[in-house]
Amino acid sequence: MKSRDNLLRLKHFQVQDRTRQLAQIDMMIQEMTRMSDDLQTQIRIEEEKSGITDVSHFAYPTFAKAARQRHENLLVSIRDLNDKRQAAEEALSEAEEDLKKAQALENRDGTSAVSEQVVDSQVERRAMIG
Repeated sequence: MKSRDNLLRLKHFQVQDRTRQLAQIDMMIQEMTRMSDDLQTQIRIEEEKSGITDVSHFAYPTFAKAARQRHENLLVSIRDLNDKRQAAEEALSEAEEDLKKAQALENRDGTSAVSEQVVDSQVERRAMIG
């Protein structure tokens, strides 16, 4: 019995960890998107001040050029994070399935009713996140 309790705790921890990872990735995506929007605004303002919107023009503002490069780098990072988010969602789904299997094994023996509530609350919380 004790090893099954430990297995259930391990699976529960894995679900919590994957949920936490997914939330962190979402926060990073939101922050990078906000920074990207801010940079886009700064680029537009700088171009309006100088009156030059052609990046290849010799008098194009240096600040706008640097901000444009940083903006492009942020977009690449956001794409990479979206890929990581998808992988994290898949890992979370697998962890939830493993937890449900461990819970079913525990319930089959008729020893634990509390663990089902834990799984349900985790699934409910995940539905609110993503």
